[in-house]
Amino acid sequence: MIDQLDCAGHVLDLSRTHVMGVINVTPDSFSDGGRHIELDSALAAAREMVAAGASIIDVGGESTRPGATPVSADEELRRVLPVIEAIADAHLDAVVSIDTSKPDVMRAAIAAGAGLINDVRALRVPGALQAAAECEVPVCLMHMRGEPGTMQDAPRYGDVIDEVCGYLTERVQACVAVGISRSRLLLDPGVGFGKDLDHNLKLIKHLGRIRDIGLPLLVGSSRKRMIGELTGAPMDQRLAGSVAAAVLAAWLGASVVRVHDVRATVEAIKVTDALRATS
Repeated sequence: MIDQLDCAGHVLDLSRTHVMGVINVTPDSFSDGGRHIELDSALAAAREMVAAGASIIDVGGESTRPGATPVSADEELRRVLPVIEAIADAHLDAVVSIDTSKPDVMRAAIAAGAGLINDVRALRVPGALQAAAECEVPVCLMHMRGEPGTMQDAPRYGDVIDEVCGYLTERVQACVAVGISRSRLLLDPGVGFGKDLDHNLKLIKHLGRIRDIGLPLLVGSSRKRMIGELTGAPMDQRLAGSVAAAVLAAWLGASVVRVHDVRATVEAIKVTDALRATS
């Protein structure tokens, strides 16, 4: 198992669980759409997340919520580059991650100061594999059934764990074939991306089977529909359920949890990591 990630010189020690804070520079993301359109707001949010203990700040310029409308590479770049540059110029003690599937956005974001690529399409867009290889930073490969516009239209699986593992294994092989070392890869089972509640619960409960692929795992369930389905809470009141899901993911082997509520999650993960380390 990989014990650290070198994110363009910022090394993450994977002996503990890292919290990735989310900054969506979009008008339509399901949770924080419109909140960080202004540069000052986005930078202030990044500062607050790092102060609260986030190791990674994930910047996205295109919503991937169910039913989301795609945007052009030019528009995505217009949204994310100023934020990435501002965070880099602020010298915050965190890795900046670019949440994108577009090769041109990957290259420009890494040149602007990002140190990690987070791709919900697992480098399946034409040219993305080569772009990621050229960027020479770690990449998170996520499983998604279908596309954001249609992924929640009655998703079906035979065995969801087997199918997700098979897909991620194939994407790892595709990466290695173009020269991306396994030491630069993380895997994300894609909670909420083409899955129903039962699929999502099984993915989290059986993270160990996905971890057997031999790579670090990133899990993002923060504020998602599954939390609402389980608790009955509206999107803006899913803190407790989201923290519980993050804690369980960490306990079951996730190296990174992607969240909106950083401070509460960091505190809970500190307790989780301490308990896991106790003999």
